[in-house]
Amino acid sequence: MSAIQKARAAAAALTPTIRSAADEIERGGRLPHAVVAAMTAAGVFKLCVPRAIGGIEADAETLLAVLETLGAADGSAGWCAMIGATTGLVAGYLDVAEARAIFGPADAVAGGVFAPCGRAVRDGSDVIVSGRWPFASGSSHCGWLMGGAVIEPDGKLPSASSGPAATRMVIFPAGQATIHDTWNVSGLCGTASNDMEVRDLRVPYARTVSLVADRPRADGALYRFPAFGLLSLGIAAVALGIARGAEEDFRELAGAKTPTGSRRLLRERAAVQAEVATAVAKVDSARCYLSDAAQRCEREAENGEISLDARARLRLAATHATRQAARAVDRVYDAGGGTSIYRRCPLQRRFRDVHVTTHHLMVAPATYELVGRLMLGLETDTSTL
Repeated sequence: MSAIQKARAAAAALTPTIRSAADEIERGGRLPHAVVAAMTAAGVFKLCVPRAIGGIEADAETLLAVLETLGAADGSAGWCAMIGATTGLVAGYLDVAEARAIFGPADAVAGGVFAPCGRAVRDGSDVIVSGRWPFASGSSHCGWLMGGAVIEPDGKLPSASSGPAATRMVIFPAGQATIHDTWNVSGLCGTASNDMEVRDLRVPYARTVSLVADRPRADGALYRFPAFGLLSLGIAAVALGIARGAEEDFRELAGAKTPTGSRRLLRERAAVQAEVATAVAKVDSARCYLSDAAQRCEREAENGEISLDARARLRLAATHATRQAARAVDRVYDAGGGTSIYRRCPLQRRFRDVHVTTHHLMVAPATYELVGRLMLGLETDTSTL
């Protein structure tokens, strides 16, 4: 069995462990150690790490399948898996020695925030960085964190006329950051997506990367894949998984509930049957579209560079899939009636979780405008494609 086949099988084997911990994940606001350990042992956080340093270097379809499976088990667990897995892509941009030090250990887990909320000053072979970043998912279990920062060689922020400054991800041990408990939210409650902060932290410049300006050092189709496209693929995979989990939860509910004033089980109602079928069609068709777009990117990557059209359609497919997943969950949540609103019913968590996924920048409605401009032949900033 190949490493990729093992990864898929391991994700399926994790489902009972994760589902049994769902309530604990929700209450604790983080993944329990046992869940993180099981995911680590299964190789989840190695999916995008180069094989040369002990990673799996999975193809896009495997990444999609694994994250969808984990998202179906629990939204927060799927999300943390997505963050840890896609962050491994950074290993392909680092010098081999640095990549091995950060991502090589068997228990290595990394996460971070791309947004350039930090400021760094170049000081010889180091940078001195300060900043505070929200949405640091997995902050409770990551060994390494990274945050986007504007790097200025003279210590001054650029003026309006000085042109764009260099923006890079700065990587540092998680223990060197202060984690602020800010994650009081409606959904994906167990992701520990708190704020992280560092002040005047000295970091070797060799531990900084730009996923936009740098060329990957690792050879392989995965590292020619658009980084933002891969992230959006991961987000969509989790959303699709949440929707599939909701469909399963609803089938259990519909087979046990007799609505007030009725003598028939909920599943025997024609309107309910139609809602379930519509929800399944939304998820299945969106997944096929996403898989097709990802496979096109992979084929082009294997032959060289990925075209702008392929990159745009991947972002479009991921955004579409995430939003179709949310609509599918809405349908079964509504069909569940009053039962859906109780905390004892897993549908309410699915509803909250999937609607948080739709707010990530990579799958936000602005994606439609971005891709639409390209399709209409208008001048467009394509740096996030």
